[in-house]
Amino acid sequence: MLSDIWSGLLVAFGLYSALPLPQVEWKKNTMRFALIFLPLIGVLVGLCQLGWLWLAQAWRLNAMLYAAGAVLVPVILTGGIHLDGFTDTCDALCSYGDREKRLAILKDPHVGAFGVLWLLVLLLVQFGLFAQLYDAPRCAALLGAGYAMARACGGHMIVAQPCAKDSGLARLFSDHADKKIVARVMCVWMFACAAVLAVTGNRFGVLAVGAVLVFFAYHIRKCKKIFGGITGDLCGMCITVCETITLAAAVIGGLCLR
Repeated sequence: MLSDIWSGLLVAFGLYSALPLPQVEWKKNTMRFALIFLPLIGVLVGLCQLGWLWLAQAWRLNAMLYAAGAVLVPVILTGGIHLDGFTDTCDALCSYGDREKRLAILKDPHVGAFGVLWLLVLLLVQFGLFAQLYDAPRCAALLGAGYAMARACGGHMIVAQPCAKDSGLARLFSDHADKKIVARVMCVWMFACAAVLAVTGNRFGVLAVGAVLVFFAYHIRKCKKIFGGITGDLCGMCITVCETITLAAAVIGGLCLR
């Protein structure tokens, strides 16, 4: 059991982070508990964001330089894997084709014009939000748990929702995971992160939790309706948007409290 848990940790960090860790063969026993460590990567990203904010304030950097670094923090730590899912999903949604065509677009390794356009929109929105957060950082602590909750939602999707395809990362993790245990752990992660958000951000933390859960439910419904289930790219979309929602809540809280 302990070896399976340790292997799961290495699998999760090996895929969902860019940290230089030993490689583990992907097998049933090594992937059984891998997803329970996905929110832990979010904790790392959140703490690094808070650390970068502290350094930027200590060094008296301007807001634009801080915002540029803040946008890059999750990209550097995760390798941009969830941004890839966001981009592919935007490409598929903007195609206005049937289900099979949209699933084919998700599988296609090439990036279309709509994906690039919406990725630029996302990064521009995040850049602006981080710049504003730097000027009004009263609720910046929300970032500490926000990145973890986003990944808890994404991990829960993989084990609790039907897969849209018979192949891909989501199907692989879904088939090899101990679904009951992982789903319960993901719920614990979500409740824990929600509690931390509520405590650290007061009513704005509650706002962040509510907005994330509303989008989470909406996203699952749209995935089933449009794609017939979930894929790894759709989970990446969920994680990316939930992160941005929490960031927006932190900015709103900072503006209201300054």
